[in-house]
Amino acid sequence: MNTALWIVTSLLTVIYLLSGLGKLFVPREKMATMMKAARWTLDFQPGTLKAIGALEILGAAGLILPAVLDIAPILVPLAATGLALMMAGATIMRIRRGETKAALGDASYLALAAFVASGRFALEPFTG
Repeated sequence: MNTALWIVTSLLTVIYLLSGLGKLFVPREKMATMMKAARWTLDFQPGTLKAIGALEILGAAGLILPAVLDIAPILVPLAATGLALMMAGATIMRIRRGETKAALGDASYLALAAFVASGRFALEPFTG
């Protein structure tokens, strides 16, 4: 179980880090033209997108750094919970926009983050 949690955590870290960096540094107009699934960015102000990007980067750091550095490892499941809540909001937004495929993708990230949160809170916590 510990290995599965580390694999999923690493995958989520890379995904959220890249996604957050994109939201911070790519203009929303350019992001919206890159792929159909990114058109939602035009519904938000640039500052809001940057805030979402910053939260994704902080969440990615919170998934890995506390455990690797052995400093407050309780932050790992808390970061996973925060990312799961963000993805719940993203899934709801996608459903409202009628983007079913993208909503399923966001829901899968939600499930992975919830798996890490529940795994690190109860199944394989870092502290015993």
